[in-house]
Amino acid sequence: MKYFSLLALVLLSMLTACSSVRVASDYDRQTDFTPYKSYAFYKPGIDQAKVSDLDKKRILRAIENTMNAKGFVKSANPDILVSIFTKTKENVNIYQNNFGYGYGWGWSPWFWGTGYNTVSRTTEGTLYIDLVDATKKELVWQGMGTAALTQNVARKQEKIQEIVAAILAKYPPQQP
Repeated sequence: MKYFSLLALVLLSMLTACSSVRVASDYDRQTDFTPYKSYAFYKPGIDQAKVSDLDKKRILRAIENTMNAKGFVKSANPDILVSIFTKTKENVNIYQNNFGYGYGWGWSPWFWGTGYNTVSRTTEGTLYIDLVDATKKELVWQGMGTAALTQNVARKQEKIQEIVAAILAKYPPQQP
């Protein structure tokens, strides 16, 4: 039984580590998205994002790659402005295992054995991508993606690209 619970704990942590990006989006239902063909980054909004300058560059590169792949053109006179902001939170998970040796079925205050606790901490980041109509200066679309963050520099660009691609996959919205 002890080995089974240890195996279950290892499998659970592996599944949690491989979890994908959770994405949501919202948009102005009155907006026609078909005329939007060009974009530019909205510097005042991007400057306020609470993320390191290196990660900001990674995010903007990923947005640029994804927007270009969708057929948009970066322009000095854009149809839409792209802005970002970020949030982070730390998740603390405590896995408690009280399996061990004892007597009888059920709970006993005299339980004895080799129970153990495992504590895991993950930092979860949320990236918001805002698309603002350049003429009206109004928010027309917002996408949000949440995923576990990595400190591995080699994997960071890949993870950011995955998050951005998942968010922008929701754009343009499928209007009814």
